[in-house]
Amino acid sequence: MRLRLGVNIDHVATVRNARGGDHPDPVRAAQIVAAVGGDGITAHLREDRRHIRDEDLARIQASTNLPLNLEMAATDEMVEIALRHRPHAACIVPERREERTTEGGLDAAGQHNRLAPIVSRLRDAGIRVSLFIAPEVRQLEAAMRLGAPVVEFHTGEYAHADAASAPAQLTRLAEMAALAVKNGIEPHAGHGLTYENVQPVAAIPQLAELNIGHYLIGEAIFTGLEHAVRRMRDLMDAAR
Repeated sequence: MRLRLGVNIDHVATVRNARGGDHPDPVRAAQIVAAVGGDGITAHLREDRRHIRDEDLARIQASTNLPLNLEMAATDEMVEIALRHRPHAACIVPERREERTTEGGLDAAGQHNRLAPIVSRLRDAGIRVSLFIAPEVRQLEAAMRLGAPVVEFHTGEYAHADAASAPAQLTRLAEMAALAVKNGIEPHAGHGLTYENVQPVAAIPQLAELNIGHYLIGEAIFTGLEHAVRRMRDLMDAAR
């Protein structure tokens, strides 16, 4: 199975917002991703609108035929926005205003009662729900109880592990991906993936999609977004 690549374009918008105005435009980034073979666009609409803004969502959806994966917190405001824009997918992530980036997986087990009606409303609207969770049995079982068709495993611990501990983290990812598929859930993965560490993750046969953003936008500063996406795509394909 071809491993899909979803590209998170948040940090194009971060650079834009640093000066205000309209440049660089995340819509242009989405169009480049589509032109070079990306499989989807990921955008995280945060409470404080630090990068992607509300008006960006419709513009991104109108600019390409790629599916939009909206990363969102489990709040009433974000649910209403998702229902209004009807993205292909909504990935529910933990969010704290003071964090620089998403620091860990969603506690789906501990927040079941909060998440259940949100998952139901999104699914009833035809939005494919994903839960961004740690690769742990407890969290995967919670996703099963919630009826989420997709989970995205947080790969931060693997990405930041030293050489001695990385193999154990990789094994955990592989085991949880296999368990997800066994229980009818499509597993994705993302966070902290780079040219140097992506291939062992991409080689896990059960994974259907990787979502990568910050690293690709950073590399694009030096080599251009087209080259950055193509190189990541080539590394992922070679791993399969």
